[in-house]
Amino acid sequence: MIKIGKLKISGAALAPMAGFTDSAFRQICKKMGAGLLVSEMVSAKALCFGDKKTAELLKFCKDERPLAIQLFASDADSCSKAAQLLLPHNPDIIDINMGCPVPKIVSSGCGSALLKNHQLAGQIVNKTVKSVSLPVSVKIRIGWDNNSLCSAELAKVLEDNGAAFLTVHGRTRDQMYQPPVNYDAIAKVKAAVKIPVIANGDILSAEDAKKVLAQTGCDGVMIGRGALGNPFIFREIKAAEENIPYTPPTFEERMDTVRELCALEIQNKGERLAMLELRRHLPFFFKGLFGAAEIRRRLSSVENRQELENIISDIMDIKNKEGK
Repeated sequence: MIKIGKLKISGAALAPMAGFTDSAFRQICKKMGAGLLVSEMVSAKALCFGDKKTAELLKFCKDERPLAIQLFASDADSCSKAAQLLLPHNPDIIDINMGCPVPKIVSSGCGSALLKNHQLAGQIVNKTVKSVSLPVSVKIRIGWDNNSLCSAELAKVLEDNGAAFLTVHGRTRDQMYQPPVNYDAIAKVKAAVKIPVIANGDILSAEDAKKVLAQTGCDGVMIGRGALGNPFIFREIKAAEENIPYTPPTFEERMDTVRELCALEIQNKGERLAMLELRRHLPFFFKGLFGAAEIRRRLSSVENRQELENIISDIMDIKNKEGK
């Protein structure tokens, strides 16, 4: 259990992933036991300029609480102003991304670029904290490269400037998303600060979560790519936390979850756009099935709910025949 002011967070957190963690997928993860949801990353400057596409990223429903809206910024003024603009949307937490390794983000001075400028990182947090009454958290990486593992020092700066808690991805910026994950570096962050710390990186099961918590001493874990096609991981981790038996999902339950995700996407975005969005998710849900190559081909061009239902029915027929 993590306590942030009046908030109490139990269960693993869902990491923000561009193109994946929209409201529909967040609702699925919450239903499975996610303790904290984080929005897709929002540009502070775009928000300040009133960008319509950015506004779409801010939509969420009451079932998603507690929810953090994540901002990325390269200066304190735009971040604090954007945080104030978020208040009418009533998030529970404002999170600042200082770990995104994508070149487009880094080249603008945002994300991982701030790993190299602790003074500016502290100023961004300080001004944002002073501009809103909500908890302000920060997500970081362990350093720019293996020659600059600076996360413990940066964490102390962020804590001193008012950060309510930190999430640490256990890779450097240079590593992008390539293994290995350095959990010892995350442990050093936890030892350096008094505020809660959440560990992130290559947590694919409840057993992984247990090992990471034991190795780092962190207060919780955040799941990113491990949730794609497997939102059930939150149910698995929740069961482990409560020391109760975990039953993996049946194939039928997995398909019902696909249908539910599809329905939510259509409800939020209309069928045409929803199916385009779903094309990103679906290969993860169908990974490893017999005839996967043909399934992927069909999924990559699915245009409506009925086409998706036809694919599910065809796969279920194959599995039923195999069962006989």
